[in-house]
Amino acid sequence: MIDPDITKRATQVLAACRAAKLTVATAESCTGGLVAGALTAVGGSSDVVDRGFVTYSNAAKTAMLGVPEAMLATFGAVSEPTARAMAEGALRAAGTGLAVAVTGIAGPGGGSPEKPVGLVHFAAARRGGAVTHREMRFGPLSRDEIRRRSVLVALDMLAELAG
Repeated sequence: MIDPDITKRATQVLAACRAAKLTVATAESCTGGLVAGALTAVGGSSDVVDRGFVTYSNAAKTAMLGVPEAMLATFGAVSEPTARAMAEGALRAAGTGLAVAVTGIAGPGGGSPEKPVGLVHFAAARRGGAVTHREMRFGPLSRDEIRRRSVLVALDMLAELAG
């Protein structure tokens, strides 16, 4: 069962994409496919959602999305450059009109003073357009809550680019 707020936003994203004749791909790390899951939980989503990439490891980010190993070594998986590269890579690999990427630290472990638990980077890309970025610092919430909020932000970014 999907959260009602997420279902509402996913429905809005799908409607905006249909109106703009756009298809969508997702590139997800810390959300593990929850953004794609939220979109595909809505009946009839197959005319908009093309595919989702769950790229939890750095190797997957490189192999599936073309994120350069040097970028990951320099900035880390949880960074603005990596999120942008994930979104651009999803657009290239899927051939869709829109893509959204999520990479972060959902916890409870894995954080550091520079990159604490709750830090999530998002990027959304539209074919032929700019790539937008957001950094969220959700704080030391539960893993489930960080992931839930991340899905909402990713859906908002898709809606904005579709509109």
